Amino acid sequence: MTISTNSQLSSLASDLEKLLENLSEHEHGKLIERALGVLLRIADEKVDSLDWKILTRALEDMEKGFEVFYPYRHTRKVTIFGSARLSPQSSAYRLAVEFARYITQFGFMVLTGAGGGIMEAGNEGAGREHSFGLNIELPFEQGTNPFIAGDEKLINFKYFFTRKLFFLKESDAVVLFPGGFGTQDEAFETLTLCQTGKYGPCPLVLIDEPGGNYWQTWNEYNYHNLLARGLISAEDSSLYTITDSLATACNVIRQFYCVYHSSRYIDDVLVLRLNSELTDEQVAELNDEYSDILVKGKIEKSPGLSQDLNNETSNLSRLTLYFNRLNSGRLYQMINQINKYGTCLPIEPHPEWK
Repeated sequence: MTISTNSQLSSLASDLEKLLENLSEHEHGKLIERALGVLLRIADEKVDSLDWKILTRALEDMEKGFEVFYPYRHTRKVTIFGSARLSPQSSAYRLAVEFARYITQFGFMVLTGAGGGIMEAGNEGAGREHSFGLNIELPFEQGTNPFIAGDEKLINFKYFFTRKLFFLKESDAVVLFPGGFGTQDEAFETLTLCQTGKYGPCPLVLIDEPGGNYWQTWNEYNYHNLLARGLISAEDSSLYTITDSLATACNVIRQFYCVYHSSRYIDDVLVLRLNSELTDEQVAELNDEYSDILVKGKIEKSPGLSQDLNNETSNLSRLTLYFNRLNSGRLYQMINQINKYGTCLPIEPHPEWK
């Protein structure tokens, strides 16, 4: 990498040259060089000071997020969204406390926005040890709740977009309780990212109070105004689950990872990592049922592509397929089918769950 300098950048360029000398030995040297190249190209362009402030603050947001989450990168986590305005005396608040308390008993940690209402309930239920708080700097409504205040896992973000990045990047499931504009935004943005394959596959669970209809009414809107007009597909409903049962909510999340572990793309190949190997008969069933989502070839068992083998996942079984990247709802259906091939004992309703 060659650095072009001017008088204002000469000192910085000298430091960077020294850094670049050691990049060839760095595990992520090529990516670091690429990032530095972007910054240097911007520095040579006409960019307003406001643009530099946005760039710098966004990088500082991400720096804090990377640092806090790195020690917990192998722990499954659930993001909880919902209204900041619900009081601790409300039934929805208590429901969120109970959900967070029980999901942590199955090995998950909880991410919230660190504010009041449902966010506070999530941190209360999960407890400080199992909680993260992703706070946002706002002129109103967003003081840090006492259950995460002062914790080393509390991150203060300048921007919503960097905060949202970490909510989804770090979570293995998203749970939404009733809320206002912010919650609706989080619901539709998560769905959009699931639908387009930019997030997940991961379970998305919308929890109503027992007998409540907040999410059912929201779902009716989707059917009457979106599906009926051909703006979404019928299979898109497979991207989420609506329930008023905490047992169902916990089961959806746990069972999603019963056999399925994770996935990634290597070029055009989608690699599904599995906790246990499927039989040839089960793979044949998947090909019979889901051939419509393939661009070419078949769903096949694989020992693992070289680019996908590392210490954390080398022991996992794998399926490979040329997914068309269009029918995400059908992909979720296939993952649910894969999970039925394993044994994942369901969570029974707890006596305290009303």
